[in-house]
Amino acid sequence: MSMNVGGDGGGVKSEINVTPLVDVMLVLLIIMMIIAPLLQQGAPLTLPTATNTAEKPETQEQTVVSITSDKRFYLNSKQIPKEQLQQKVIEALEAKTQKLVIIKADVDADYGSIMEAMDTLRAAGIEDMGLITDPKRAPAAAGGGR
Repeated sequence: MSMNVGGDGGGVKSEINVTPLVDVMLVLLIIMMIIAPLLQQGAPLTLPTATNTAEKPETQEQTVVSITSDKRFYLNSKQIPKEQLQQKVIEALEAKTQKLVIIKADVDADYGSIMEAMDTLRAAGIEDMGLITDPKRAPAAAGGGR
């Protein structure tokens, strides 16, 4: 093994130091991993539970109408006035091939608000709607004893 300690081998190094590049890329990766779940969060809701739910992944392509317990309406995580729901949904679905709207309503949301949203969507020409729920979890087994 030999080591160059200077002297006769002086000159310009033509090698790329990739360590700073790797450091920057790792920092960007960590930032994206932290921010990505926050972008999908949407309106603060407590969804009702149901036993007959089907697992469907959430994608950016879905059009989601959220209704909170205090009768606020959100379209794709952006709050909108109730009166503009029909117009905004039509605009959101203009470029999409799948005309499906998913409704997420808080467990304490007024039933009338949910029906009003569904009527507004039907008036906009949307027939395919889905209601999102959380899956009902099995009760924990009572442990202990012998």
